[in-house]
Amino acid sequence: MQKSYRLSIAHINDTHSNFEPSPVQFTLTDNQQSYQLEGHSGGYARLGFQINKARQQAESEQTPFLFLHGGDSFQGTLYFREFKGAANAHLLNLLKPDAMVLGNHEIDAGNSPVQAFLNRIDFPVLAGNMDLSHEDRLKAGRLYGHPMLYDFDDSSETAKVLIKPFHDTKMAIIGITLDQMRLIARPDPDTHFVNAIDTTSKTIARLKQQGINHIIVLSHLGLDQDRELAAQVDGISLIVGGHSHTLQGQMSDIGLSDIPYAETINNTPILHAGKYAETLGLVELVFDPVGTVTQLVGNNYFMLGEHITVTHVDGNKSVDSNTSHKLIKQLFSHPSVRGSQYDEHIHQVIHTQYRPSLDALENQILAHIPRDFIHTRLPSKHLPHGSEIAPWVSRSMYKSAKHIEPNIDFALHNAGGVRQSLNKGQLSLADVVGRILPFELPLTLYQIMGKYVIEALESAINSATNNGIMGTGAGSFPYPYGLRYFYDGKKIKGQRITQIEIYKQDTWQPLDPNKLYIGVSSAYTAAGKEGYDALLHAHWQQPIEHQTLPEAFVDFVSQHGHLIGKTLFANVHYISHREP
Repeated sequence: MQKSYRLSIAHINDTHSNFEPSPVQFTLTDNQQSYQLEGHSGGYARLGFQINKARQQAESEQTPFLFLHGGDSFQGTLYFREFKGAANAHLLNLLKPDAMVLGNHEIDAGNSPVQAFLNRIDFPVLAGNMDLSHEDRLKAGRLYGHPMLYDFDDSSETAKVLIKPFHDTKMAIIGITLDQMRLIARPDPDTHFVNAIDTTSKTIARLKQQGINHIIVLSHLGLDQDRELAAQVDGISLIVGGHSHTLQGQMSDIGLSDIPYAETINNTPILHAGKYAETLGLVELVFDPVGTVTQLVGNNYFMLGEHITVTHVDGNKSVDSNTSHKLIKQLFSHPSVRGSQYDEHIHQVIHTQYRPSLDALENQILAHIPRDFIHTRLPSKHLPHGSEIAPWVSRSMYKSAKHIEPNIDFALHNAGGVRQSLNKGQLSLADVVGRILPFELPLTLYQIMGKYVIEALESAINSATNNGIMGTGAGSFPYPYGLRYFYDGKKIKGQRITQIEIYKQDTWQPLDPNKLYIGVSSAYTAAGKEGYDALLHAHWQQPIEHQTLPEAFVDFVSQHGHLIGKTLFANVHYISHREP
């Protein structure tokens, strides 16, 4: 048995259909003045170049090479809206991953789109805690038994594992995804997700019995749950993760994260590579015979285009050309920044087969937006009422529903359903359906007692802030229209909504816990996802036919775009549960 085992890995996660370079922003300092540098990074053609380069280098050094995707290839841009998963499958095939883990956004619309994706890809999708043993064997879109899916083996209660030859031994790759999947996605009712930690632990024990010590967990759990997994389960050689959009690396000098690359817990390094195909993780590892990492050298890399704009953070001060040149040179000399070399074939495929369909949407202008509207999931010191755009999205839902139900009382939407800020200037159809509201969620009307509205609001905020519960992420934070609430997180659970009012007859009135009200939400929220389970107590729910969330917003801005820019009532009043 040899003494050391070398491995080279390239990894990405949460790419969300960002096939072209994405806008990125850096903050640099010169002579005690701060400047913003904006450019475009990544995209699949640039990824292709860097991955091929790493693959060839590993081959020349006779080092095994893996390219891994940490999940959430689906959703995010117009490319997904127009081509569903077909473009994702085609372009990922060109990048040649060794494996991808199933992300929550892969299963946003049930099992059928996953099956269509699996039918097109040349690489396996790992979902070792996805239990399909109860799936209807005769239904369309069945995943059970698909040769490209490594799911849960209910007979052994362990994950199906991808085994690779590795020097004079074998390496195992286990795919583990969120066991709270039903709370944040829409798997078919006969599809279940079993405990991530238990499945990993049992699978590793089985592998160790087989003499396999070099074990990678390809995870879509997010950094916090990866830390918990590493702490609780011995014997994981390495975790390659996704879901939390965490950019690891020492990048404080360019105004970004200062999170160590390959944070190590219980002898297990954890790797994450940001989001949106902006960055690529590249790492060289050495393992000992029992599977422990003994050496690790790696980083996340931006693949940055040459066109960089430099502005003073003040906004009002001009920047002279010498300073601009100096700052751009400084940025490109950073160890986390590489150039814009790209794979010509992938570039051609994107721009000839897929891009033309998007151009038509880019040219359809809906409205002129008078200023920037910042989207943030949670309220902050700078934005005490939270997102500036989410309440307008709720207002568009309200306006849409009022055509069908004149007695509508309120609209309620979750922060995660809005993906980006609304920028000043011309707003195109592509901006709405491709970037701001990329999820084509149907709208649902419902009648519900006031007490359950209060319960849903508190539960969703508790979930968003992990206030006394293990939440599903900040995306659950609620933004209403026609309602305003006051939340004090320092109070005991069940009493944190200290005041709630509804807007009727041009005035704010207390919401009556025992009275029935009519609301509208996306079908996702109305289904009780991410802490909104109290909405399932509705007296009735009625889908709004032929009207999705982005369509409601498109209709609103097309007809009432002049209203955007005027002040909305502050509907969110929030006191953090955290001590200052």
